[in-house]
Amino acid sequence: MKILIINGPNLNLLHLRDENLYGNFTLDELQNIISNEFPTIDFEFFQSNDEGSIINKIQAADNFDGLIINPGGYAHTSVAIKDALELLKIPKVEVHLSNLSNRDSYRQNLITASSCDGYISGFKHNSYLAAVYLIIKMQNKI
Repeated sequence: MKILIINGPNLNLLHLRDENLYGNFTLDELQNIISNEFPTIDFEFFQSNDEGSIINKIQAADNFDGLIINPGGYAHTSVAIKDALELLKIPKVEVHLSNLSNRDSYRQNLITASSCDGYISGFKHNSYLAAVYLIIKMQNKI
């Protein structure tokens, strides 16, 4: 099984962000946590601060068995990423490290999540692990 994990803007600086909201780890450490938890899955990790690069990666993802995306701030603003996700016909889960329901009002509108099978928010690194589990379940159709 091959799963693509896309991380959006500012997640390359995860280790500098509020650890109460995001956890206490770097993006590389997060990737290691995921890979170690699911050693039989082939993961490809991609991070970009650029909306167009994220869209290009989504458009080229049809050879994967699933997509996990943390679009960061683009979750609230990007119709273009939403449209790219909508066209991709593989299982898709949006994740957020922080609990968006406890955050600013402008973070309550998730434009991109509606083009995914579902979203997970608030469990820090475990949001990603839960998303991997759900993609496995969706692919097994159990």
